[in-house]
Amino acid sequence: MRYGVGVDLGGTSVKMGLFTSSGELLESWSIKTDRSDNGKNILRDIAKSVSVKLAMKGIDKKQVDGLGIGIPGAVRRGVVDKCVNIGWGYVDIVKELEPLCGIKVYAENDANTAALGEFKVGTGADYNGIIFLTLGTGVGGGIISDGRIIQGFSGYGGEVGHMIVNYDETERCNCGACGCLEQYTSSTGIRRLALKRLKESDEESTLREYGDDLTTKDIFHEAEENGDKIAGEAIDYAMKMLGRACGNMCHVVNPEAVIMGGGVTNAGDFLLEKAKKEFDKNVKYIAGDTKICLASLGEKAGIYGAFYLTKM
Repeated sequence: MRYGVGVDLGGTSVKMGLFTSSGELLESWSIKTDRSDNGKNILRDIAKSVSVKLAMKGIDKKQVDGLGIGIPGAVRRGVVDKCVNIGWGYVDIVKELEPLCGIKVYAENDANTAALGEFKVGTGADYNGIIFLTLGTGVGGGIISDGRIIQGFSGYGGEVGHMIVNYDETERCNCGACGCLEQYTSSTGIRRLALKRLKESDEESTLREYGDDLTTKDIFHEAEENGDKIAGEAIDYAMKMLGRACGNMCHVVNPEAVIMGGGVTNAGDFLLEKAKKEFDKNVKYIAGDTKICLASLGEKAGIYGAFYLTKM
């Protein structure tokens, strides 16, 4: 039997999966991301963990077709120039990891990798082209067109979180710009909108009861279950920005579906209906043709996509 390995490198943990060559997930596991010394031990830790797992399963490395890895940074030809959240500068991932693990290595940006996972075996499996968005602490994304990842000239293709959607914004995004999509549709962005509205208004709101512990989950709960006005306004504005961004992207790429994943989408149909409504307002030629739907693989999208990197 032939096998493959998928690795999803994150700032706090490294998720890994062992697959059959046909794409069946046999086992998944994770290790802590060691960010000490600018992350110099990360690749060595990955290689060690994979080697141990294969040995435990009685699998010879000659039976493994490849190891795919999703990296939290722009990747071009197996090289990443910078990964701030794990301490990396320039790292030739393929050149360094292959001799450590003794397996052919394929590297890609983590959001692109998650998009590939959803495209291959998740919600996107029925489509030939998708835009994938991850709405979490930040906003990431990946674009698949005619079955291929759009990487762009320097690996920044699909970096949808830093699309400017509001030119009147005065607060800066973490990237240094103002008005990025991430400032409104990430979990931190939606919370920021709600807190700003609470500060500017004297209106009664159940959100005030949460104090500094207010979360985006709380905001969705109060808007959906209790009809809180300020919570609703924050979400409506976030969805307005999301609909605007998705409309702009779809007019350029014309995908069959926009698929949304990440922690924010745990709000489910409540979020999806609002996003669809705003999307339809922002498209002219493709309204009704492009589907807006939720991702299905959850946290496993990254390891599935990383495995399928070995098949491209």
